This record gives sequence, structure tokens and C-alpha cells, in this order.
Amino acid sequence: MHCPFCRHTDTRVLDSRVAEDGTSIRRRRQCPMCERRFTTLEQMQLVVVKRSGVVEPFSREKVVSGVRKACKGRPVTDVQLARLGQRVEETLRASGQAEIPADDVGLAILAPLRELDPVVYLRFASVYKHYASVEDFESEIKNLRGTEPAPV
Repeated sequence: MHCPFCRHTDTRVLDSRVAEDGTSIRRRRQCPMCERRFTTLEQMQLVVVKRSGVVEPFSREKVVSGVRKACKGRPVTDVQLARLGQRVEETLRASGQAEIPADDVGLAILAPLRELDPVVYLRFASVYKHYASVEDFESEIKNLRGTEPAPV
């Protein structure tokens, strides 16, 4: 860790604490050269591995904007969408993986979305699960109602 004041390449950790949200570590450091103190915040970098193999940083905003499209015309607030984005990120971080396949992000969205609004869930799931027929929708609706889907 470089000192932000004198750019010395070595610093000493004086104190480490888990941040309030539990997803990062706050470290109090001191430079042995200039003796100034500073704080760093360390957080695990979550990245999403797309089907094409491209890797990009996880974006809670991207999750929310994708779900927002499925919410068009539904009584879902921005606050509810923000909570959903937070739940998805917490679920992915709790997995302990730094690299998350894009399909796992979609799966992490489905559970809280089902609780939020069943119509939005069906819209999102129809794209994510690649529904090919009316029977696919019927089967998912039966699952939403708590009954087993009829064999196809």
C-alpha cells in the first residue's frame, strides 16, 4: 500500500475493523516514512462472467435497470427496486465467489422478484428462462400458486 502523502511503498496497519455493512474492511494505517495516518477501505471485487467469456464488474444499477424494464406499468417503487438490487448483491457476495456467472446473477434476481411482484417475476422469468410456449407460462403460474406443474 502506497502512502497517499509521500508515496512511500510500505505502510503499517494499526487497526482493522469490519465496516457496518459487513462487506468491507476498514484499516487504519501509518506510513513509517512521514508518520502520517490514513484509512483504507478494502472490499471484495465482484465480477460477472458473461456467456461470451467477457468479464465485467458487478453493477447493482445494471440489475435494477434490467428489472425496471419488466416493471413497466406495475406498482413497483424505486425504493423497492433499490432494495431488490441490494438483496441480489448481498446474495452474490454471500456465495463467497469473486467471479459470478451471468446466469447466477439472473437466479439471484428471481427469488426476491417473485416476492416483490408475481407479474414482474413472470415477465422477467419469461426472458431469463427462455419460455418457448404457453405451457411454460402455465407451468410457472402453477408454481407461483403453490401447486405442482402438470407433466408436459
